[in-house]
Amino acid sequence: MSWRSSFRCSKFRHVLGKPATREHSYDGVPITRSVHDNHYCSANPCFIAVVTECAGGGSFLVLPIHHTGRVDPQHPRVCGHRARVLDVKWNPFDDHCVASCSEDCTVKIWDIPVCGVQQNLTKARKTLMGHSRRVALIEWHPTAENLLLSSAYDYKVKDIGLNLHFFALLLSVSFNTDGSRLAVTSKDRRVRVLDPRTGKILQVSSSKSHRANKVLYIGALKMLLSTGSSPWNHRQIVLWDPQDDLSEPLYEEDLDGSAGVLFPFYDPDTHMLYLAGKGDGNIRYYELSSEKPYISFLMEYRSLLPQKGLEPTFAKVLWSKNYGT
Repeated sequence: MSWRSSFRCSKFRHVLGKPATREHSYDGVPITRSVHDNHYCSANPCFIAVVTECAGGGSFLVLPIHHTGRVDPQHPRVCGHRARVLDVKWNPFDDHCVASCSEDCTVKIWDIPVCGVQQNLTKARKTLMGHSRRVALIEWHPTAENLLLSSAYDYKVKDIGLNLHFFALLLSVSFNTDGSRLAVTSKDRRVRVLDPRTGKILQVSSSKSHRANKVLYIGALKMLLSTGSSPWNHRQIVLWDPQDDLSEPLYEEDLDGSAGVLFPFYDPDTHMLYLAGKGDGNIRYYELSSEKPYISFLMEYRSLLPQKGLEPTFAKVLWSKNYGT
């Protein structure tokens, strides 16, 4: 009989996280107190945008990514919304263009000067007013320039040439790498795959053992990953084959009994998955592959501070409740 080692070779076996020093962090940022399950921050190679708490209307900070240290409490903000800002996303084709959505039922597109925001910015380049209730999610198309998707509490999903009406509120959206498919999760805790050009629903998950909350396309491996909970309220990660009918998952794992929402982040260059829960003090690292067992646990970063929101650049921005990063 030939001997076969059960040892799995991985170049990431000893990966570990290291928090930035105070000099290389953003200190004194008045992060929003909203309880909405969003990231509250967005980063690109030039700037970091952070949703902030303010009295009357909604605003967010735009900070140059290399200008770290303590942030002036009177630092100019982007403050054109009439109600609380719920989400911000940078345009993947323009490092000086950012979109925001708000409880005032609008989506706004902002032009950020090359030198950053030097005075309060109140006039947006474009204001989109197609929703009748607060807008919860926005997402840029990965391959079509200036194409933006929005989802609101009126159960509508809007895009250029597309106007869908869902029977439940969307919790998460994710495009595949070429933008030809859109995966969503909704209040009924199912994963759906849509054709974003026609709005036709192609697949719906039917697993009774998983109630999905967040979904993410794993483009290079042609998989879908969702986080959520089991019928016994254990937090889960689940892998799906989007070419299948989503009747049965490829992989399913219970993690713990915490209540916070798990946010998944995938690095396509290293095939590493990062899982961070809202209110948690830890970040789990996994390595993904196209072969069984598909997911391999690597390491866990632990902190004494609970997380408020995250955004990968890749996964270097971690906002915590002590008003810093």
